[in-house]
Amino acid sequence: MTTLAAPQAGPVEQKTEHSHIVLVDGQAAVRGTRIRVRLIAQMYREGDTVEDILHSYPHLSAAAAHDAISYYLDHRADIEREIAAHRIENVLARTGAQMNERGFITVPSAQPNS
Repeated sequence: MTTLAAPQAGPVEQKTEHSHIVLVDGQAAVRGTRIRVRLIAQMYREGDTVEDILHSYPHLSAAAAHDAISYYLDHRADIEREIAAHRIENVLARTGAQMNERGFITVPSAQPNS
C-alpha cells in the first residue's frame, strides 16, 4: 500500500497595510522574496539610497524598496527591535556560540543523552 505524505506548508504570509510587505513568521518581508524589511532599513539608516538598495537587491522593484522604507518608518520600534535581536553579539549570546579574534564562529555541539 502506498501512502502519500501531506504537502508541506510553507511559511504563512500575512498581508499588511503596505502592498509590497507581508509578515512571515511575525517578521516584515518584501512580498515574494525572503528579504526582511530590517535589512533594507539598516541600509536606509546607513544612508543608502533606493538606487543603492536596488544595486544590492536587483530583483526588487523601486516600488518594493520604497514600500519597505515606508513600512520601516511606520513601524520603526518593531523593526528596531528586530535589528537589535539580530546583532551578532545578541545572536552569539542567544545560541551560546563564540566568535574568535579572526571572526570564526563556533557553535557548541549538542550533548548526547546518557
